[in-house]
This record gives sequence, C-alpha cells and structure tokens, in this order.
Amino acid sequence: MNPTLAPDHAPADAPARALRREAARALLAVGLLLAAATAALDAVFGLGADHVLKALAAYSIGALLVWRGLAGGAHPHARFGAANRVTLLRLAGMALVAGLVGDGLPLAQGPAGWALIGFATLIAVLDLLDGHLARREGLASRFGARFDMETDAAFTLVLSALVWQAGQAGPWVLASGLMRYAFVAAAALWPWLNGPLPPSKRRQTVCVVQITALIVCLGPIVPAPLATAIAALSLLLLTASFAVDVRYLARQHRASPETAP
Repeated sequence: MNPTLAPDHAPADAPARALRREAARALLAVGLLLAAATAALDAVFGLGADHVLKALAAYSIGALLVWRGLAGGAHPHARFGAANRVTLLRLAGMALVAGLVGDGLPLAQGPAGWALIGFATLIAVLDLLDGHLARREGLASRFGARFDMETDAAFTLVLSALVWQAGQAGPWVLASGLMRYAFVAAAALWPWLNGPLPPSKRRQTVCVVQITALIVCLGPIVPAPLATAIAALSLLLLTASFAVDVRYLARQHRASPETAP
C-alpha cells in the first residue's frame, strides 16, 4: 500500500471515529441507567426478572439499530449531540414501558397506574426537545430524524399493546402501532412508497394526538367504553393521515418520467 495515503486517510476518518466513541459512551451510559431503573422498579413494584429482561432486550435491539444507522453516514457530524441523547433517553423509556407488555397485567390502579401515565407523558414531552436541540446545535441529520421517527413508532406500538392488554380496547388497537411497520413492508413490494414526503405539520400533529390518546386510554379513571372510543377515533385519524401520504406518493409516482406513458 502506498504510505503517502495514510496521512490523508486518517484525518478523514477522525470525525467518524469521534462520533462512534461519543455514541458508544451514550449508548452504554443510558443502558446502565435503564438497568438501574428496572432494578429499582422491581424492588418497588415487584415486577420480576421478566420485566428486567424484556426492557433490556428492547433497548439492546434499539441500540444495535442506532449503531448500524450511524455507520451508514446519515449523521455527517463528529458529535452525537444532545438531541440524539434525548432521543436515546426516550428509547430507554420506551424499553422500560415495553417490559410491561406480555405480563397479562390488568389496568394499573392507584399510584402504579398514575406512575405509568406520568412516565409515559414524560417520554412524549421529551419528543418536543430533540428537534429543537438538533437545530440549535447545528447537528440536524437524516439519522436524527429517522431515529426520532422510529422511536415514536416503537412507543406507539408499545402503548397500543398495553391498551389491549389492559382490556381498554380490542386487538384492533394494535393497528395504531403496526401501521408504520405495515407501510415499511408495503414499500418493499412497491418501492415508490419510499419516495420523499414533504415536511408536514399534519403528520406531526397526528403522531402527537395518537400517542396522547393511547396514554389517556391507560388512565386509571378512564372506563373501557370511553377508552375504546378514544382509541378508535385516533386510529381513524392516523389511517386518514397515512392515506394522504400514500395518495401523494402515488401521484408523484404516476408523474415521474419512468412511469409516464
């Protein structure tokens, strides 16, 4: 190998190495924080080892996807940034709540129920910070936007599973959490669904409404009939939003030179 290439190659890799180091530290620190939180919840509420294992497994899967996403060059900065750290905390919070899925627990009552509502609300509120922080630091990226979106999607799926598990709505409520993944699967069959979508306040608002509605459905004082109505209305709103996006992408596909007659 020509040794003169080494000095030029090293500086080019330096930002990527710095990014990986910072991201690795953040992933490890938040993982340790999650482990401590699951242990504390087990001690207070007696959730058991299953909750700990499920929460850590959910976080580990998310952390692996984050690491792979950074390797693709979609975050062209040397710093991981505060915005991605906030999203990482949201990922850990989602994993903590995901540990409750599959336990067959009824709707939580009393302090435990309100603690769940408060914690889920905190995760949702943190979503207001990451985009602002990314823009303020000048570290906005395709990776950060995708990380935020996928964390929202996973959180929605977890909440919808808990609403069903609590008996607040039927299994159809899972469609709220599965719709994003169904869209991704459909794009594998019809690649035009991978086309770019313009920024949309409507899309952001519907996401907030969907998550808020599912959190409300888990409220200890919310009767099942009311929760069912809230979940159904929010699902209809989400379905309409996806329909608008699919219609836009279909029009773009028909208008593209490749598909023009």
